[in-house]
Amino acid sequence: MPSLNCTADKEEFKVDFGRLITAMVTPFDGDGEINWEATSRLVDYLIEEQKSAALVVCGTTGESPTLTDDEKLKLFSFVKKQAGGRCKIIAGTGSNSTRHSIELTKEAEKIGVDGVLLVVPYYNKPNQEGLYRHFSSIAAETSLPCILYNVPSRTTVSLSVATTLRLAEIPNIVATKECVSVDQITLIASACPDDFHVYSGDDSAGLATLAVGGHGIISVASHIVGAQMLEMIEAFTSGNVRRAGELHRTLFPVFKGLFECPQPLPNPSAVKYALGLRGIDVGSVRLPLVSPTEEEAAFIAALLK
Repeated sequence: MPSLNCTADKEEFKVDFGRLITAMVTPFDGDGEINWEATSRLVDYLIEEQKSAALVVCGTTGESPTLTDDEKLKLFSFVKKQAGGRCKIIAGTGSNSTRHSIELTKEAEKIGVDGVLLVVPYYNKPNQEGLYRHFSSIAAETSLPCILYNVPSRTTVSLSVATTLRLAEIPNIVATKECVSVDQITLIASACPDDFHVYSGDDSAGLATLAVGGHGIISVASHIVGAQMLEMIEAFTSGNVRRAGELHRTLFPVFKGLFECPQPLPNPSAVKYALGLRGIDVGSVRLPLVSPTEEEAAFIAALLK
């Protein structure tokens, strides 16, 4: 296992997670239990039709707060097997308990996932030193590549640029998912090691993130418009900035609408409903989330026309 004082190089932990990663929803049946048949169909659809290079399993979009550890481990194993090497599998093993996160990460590593996503601890509001020790402690207990997840709108605490750059020096902390301002993303991308990747966690900021040196997008909208998003990314990285901008402008209403339909709707309620409209039935959400209202459902349907 790597340690904080090891001289290992990031090259030892290098995994190509790609530029478009989908934060996958968790399909439920009518009783609110995991629908395994729907999960297998969803994995195939995201890989083959929406062109996801990697899937985050049991992240925020996967309703991780309402899943038990047993459910999470079963999902990691099931999705890994269903993907069959066609894409990378990233397990959401972060929580607001460092010990718990370490234990879940170790179990995910035994299953054979390709990496882990570690969210900033929520509710207990640690300071920057506490955040550093939290993430570095988890990284020291696994040989898996670790991706930080900074989403202050949900956690109330934001991982600072300085702390992110400090963590980026740890060999198996290889990337960050940032749901913050493009200003902060710019500062991280400007100073991080070349082999540390910055992903936008906000679909509407994806192109801007690429423009300031980010690597890609960990997306929700890619459930619906993933193939077009990948076309946008590839247009930008090949130098066709005009085409990338055109695609971004076309996709922008979907990026924003899935979260603002027509008033803010908690993720993943909207995208699950949108998947159903596309013939990919993933069921509803678990409480305390709720399904879209009639007005919201009509808005989503119009958005996809």
